[in-house]
Amino acid sequence: MKDTGKQFIRDTYYDRMSKSAQEQGAPQPLLEMPIPPDAVVIPLPPFDAVEHPPMMLVDAIVQRRSLRQYRQEALSMGELSLLLQTSQGITELIERRKFSITLRTVPSAGARHAFETYLLINQVEGVTPGLYRYSALQHTLVEVSIDPGVAEALTQACMGQKQVLNSAVTFAWAAVVERMAWRYVERGYRYLFLDVGHVCQNVSLVAEAIDCGVCAIAAYDDEAVNDVLGLDGENQFAIYLAALGKKPTG
Repeated sequence: MKDTGKQFIRDTYYDRMSKSAQEQGAPQPLLEMPIPPDAVVIPLPPFDAVEHPPMMLVDAIVQRRSLRQYRQEALSMGELSLLLQTSQGITELIERRKFSITLRTVPSAGARHAFETYLLINQVEGVTPGLYRYSALQHTLVEVSIDPGVAEALTQACMGQKQVLNSAVTFAWAAVVERMAWRYVERGYRYLFLDVGHVCQNVSLVAEAIDCGVCAIAAYDDEAVNDVLGLDGENQFAIYLAALGKKPTG
């Protein structure tokens, strides 16, 4: 068996870290990917305008189960907005002299929040099925592709797991290495994998409040998923996915 995992841990010890780009005075990476000027942008309902049934956090934790089968019912725009706001939404933008940070609804090492959220939307009221990206700064959806084959392509990239094709929405989080490595260099790779767990857990718990179930997905063909999302696999790469839909009745 290869020692790749053990070597990764050793190589990311603090005493083996290189001098960071931040320490060398390099400018901070962008807080999120820019929106192309010709992109189709869909506003999402603001957080305080979204109604949702109250649920005790402890109940959501206890009730949560991985769910791979969903009833074929669309999410509302408000429900999608709630899921995005509570998993990557910005609660405060802090402008500092040398750099800016966002505080969000999930923790992140050094407030780096080094992810882009992609969404395979199959059934959301008022949204054409396709692939979208979430702009946290604008709280909008940015259209990436409405090719009719994109759902099947992502399903096959996830090794044929049918919950992707049958979901209302499948989340696909992409790690932006530069955003984390700017401060934490080699050790930042550890933080990417830790941070994305916080994000997915929030989706899983909030889903309980809107009668949805989630199946987190770590078994996928990295190159194929990166290709569907339009990522280079080095500077940006798919790190985690999660299919979500309404719980089946009965």
